[in-house]
Amino acid sequence: MLKESKMRQVKNEEDSAIRAIFEGTSSSTGTDFYTSLVKNLCIILNTKGGWLTKYFEEKRFLLALAFWYDGKWINHFGYKIDGTPCQNVIEESRFVHIKENVSELFPDGPDLGINVVSYMGAPLLDTGGKTLGLLGVIDDKPMPEKPNNEAIFKIFASKAASELQRVEAENEIEEKEKKLRRLVNTALDAIIELKSDLIITMMNPAALKLIKCELENILGKNILDLLTEKAKKIFENSIKELSGMPKGEKYIWITDSLVVKCKDGPSFPAEATISQYDLNNETFYTVILRNINDKLEAEKRIRALELESEYLKEELKLLNNFDEIIGQSKPIMKLLHDINLVAKTDSTVLISGETGTGKELVARAIHSASSRKNKQLIKVNCSAIPSSLIESELFGHIPGAFTGATKRRIGRFELAHGGTIFLDEIGDLQLDLQSKLLRVLQEGEFEPVGSSETKKVKVRVIAATNRNLKEEIKNGKFREDLFYRLNVYPINVPPLRERGNDIIKLAQEFINRSSKVMGVEPPILTQDVIKKLTSYKWPGNVRELQNVIERAIITSFNGKLTLDNLFSDNLVDNTDQTIKETKPSKILSQKELLNLEKENIIQALKQSNWKISGEDGAAKLLGIPPTTLGSRIKALGIKKLQMLT
Repeated sequence: MLKESKMRQVKNEEDSAIRAIFEGTSSSTGTDFYTSLVKNLCIILNTKGGWLTKYFEEKRFLLALAFWYDGKWINHFGYKIDGTPCQNVIEESRFVHIKENVSELFPDGPDLGINVVSYMGAPLLDTGGKTLGLLGVIDDKPMPEKPNNEAIFKIFASKAASELQRVEAENEIEEKEKKLRRLVNTALDAIIELKSDLIITMMNPAALKLIKCELENILGKNILDLLTEKAKKIFENSIKELSGMPKGEKYIWITDSLVVKCKDGPSFPAEATISQYDLNNETFYTVILRNINDKLEAEKRIRALELESEYLKEELKLLNNFDEIIGQSKPIMKLLHDINLVAKTDSTVLISGETGTGKELVARAIHSASSRKNKQLIKVNCSAIPSSLIESELFGHIPGAFTGATKRRIGRFELAHGGTIFLDEIGDLQLDLQSKLLRVLQEGEFEPVGSSETKKVKVRVIAATNRNLKEEIKNGKFREDLFYRLNVYPINVPPLRERGNDIIKLAQEFINRSSKVMGVEPPILTQDVIKKLTSYKWPGNVRELQNVIERAIITSFNGKLTLDNLFSDNLVDNTDQTIKETKPSKILSQKELLNLEKENIIQALKQSNWKISGEDGAAKLLGIPPTTLGSRIKALGIKKLQMLT
């Protein structure tokens, strides 16, 4: 009977402890909860004081959230656990009861200004077993062991741990919400929150700035009111599409189809990202809007720069490895004088001359010496572009202008704005385009293909032709008014046969440059070669001379340039000054030149029995250093196996 009575007493004390907790803390949270729980624990256990602390593991430090002693609350109390009875509680995660002599057993503990005799403490553990803090009581007299003390203590500790965990979770959520609010409010993109009926519930500052409205005037409005009719349909269809997407993938991107209306200000094109989420059984949407006017302008500029880059690459490919007009003959000195005169003006120039005389080089020289030299020099070869594309190439087109026109193309006149445009082979331009070109020359305006929008440009025009345009006018193939508009300042480029010793200067320049590219020593110009060069009529002019020199370097022997079989018999007979007219030899391509060089080296290697250096080596036969020959063999992919074929 006595045992049963004792058990009932323990049970009643535990029930009393539970009632004290719920009665004292039922309406409390946070700090109020902690103080109420500590005070009730001290009353039930009849101790002088007690505390509830939060544990900081990295510092091994306990900070009191509530500390009650002798009827007073002690604020801002904290201590290291080392050398205290709390160390065993924390490290071993167990209930600790020290009945007496605490001050003697733990002399290095914190000084509370009292004589601590007894101690009882228990860890506050979260659901995963992590230590959140500690609940403890102390007294200035011995604290005898009672069978229900530990049970009561653990009840209080469990309740304290739950509240501490709840508060920490709440604080964490609140901190995350603060960070999210800061992120949303400082975002450069416009962020809008919508309810399921598309009513606006939130707009960040960027959205208010973009749409030019005040928050109080926009909340509660339907987002469709901000869109054009076409944009409304696109937005509604996107919302319907979202509802059918898998959970976790409910987001969609609308590219450049939305047009947003501003309350005060012009409408603007926008792209949007829409995502759907559910909260408390209610559907919400997040819309991120971006004004893409700047993006479209940037894309337009990037495209223009890409076109400029493409044109420059084309120009570089077409350069004939010289960047200056070489020569001192009277015809060339007159040409340089004309260039110097007209370059200072913005006058239209018509350059005439035979094929290969360097008309493009003259155009470059005029542009480089003009006030427009820091702008683009855009080149158009009117004979190289198909007739179906030449108008689009010159003036550009809009999407849908013709089959395959999917994007806007910037024409070369627009690209040359502020600079110079060089119209090569102008005599090949179609008659219907000649009138459009005349309008650009006279009024500085045109319309892109498929567009009614008039573009204004300021461009200097330099044209070139190898045709007799006056004859073309008689034959009805060229407009007379366009000819006179182009022929403001005519320049004729002299043919090479009229330039005397300039031929030798040019030949030496081409020898030096081509030898450097090929990695060989420049061969010597002998008197015999000079005689042949000056006696040849040069129907292909400077371009033909350059090609002949390149081939001659490949076939040179013993360090001397040889011209054998490299051009036709189109030579001037010095005895009777009559000209033997025959067709010029074929102009070889770069690939053909490399094959010719390869075959020449193979023949030298065969003759020297694959010996490269020495008096009887292939390098000696070719008149180049052995190291150079070795690099050319490697570059041309010559292998000994080829010697057997």
